[in-house]
Amino acid sequence: MVTPSWVRMMAEYNAVMNRSLYESAARLDDAERKRARGAFWGSIHATFCHLLWADRMWMSRIAGWDKPPVGLKDSGTLEADFAVLAQRRSDADAALTAWAAGLDAAWLDGDLAWYSGAIQSNVTRPRALVVTHLFNHQTHHRGQVHALLTQSGQRTGDTDLFIVLPG
Repeated sequence: MVTPSWVRMMAEYNAVMNRSLYESAARLDDAERKRARGAFWGSIHATFCHLLWADRMWMSRIAGWDKPPVGLKDSGTLEADFAVLAQRRSDADAALTAWAAGLDAAWLDGDLAWYSGAIQSNVTRPRALVVTHLFNHQTHHRGQVHALLTQSGQRTGDTDLFIVLPG
């Protein structure tokens, strides 16, 4: 069951993992971060861009954040400068953590309605499902980044939830 405490835990995990992966990626030069590596979004940098784009898009629906300035197909080009991207990621993680801190069970029990550009349709789903998707999507693409960083010789540290977060 999705509870406010679960959402807070996942927001914390998200922030910790993003910091770790961005620190690892910062040890690469810009050309290496942007090198096409065969991932869905191509490069480490583009995958980071897509992740930030998706978090911002979902949170625009969930919590009224500003929508990203580009659409899904251009999400891998959200921000060209890695330092700016890293700061925006950090800011988004702080905002997501703050949002999660104020979440209550009644909100999670409701539905969310939005227009999905990905499927060109109006959609209504349980909020708990949407929040689960948000965190699942992050984990999915962070796993890709982790693999790309590992292939490039970078160490990223532990990624297991029970190791990363204190008990």
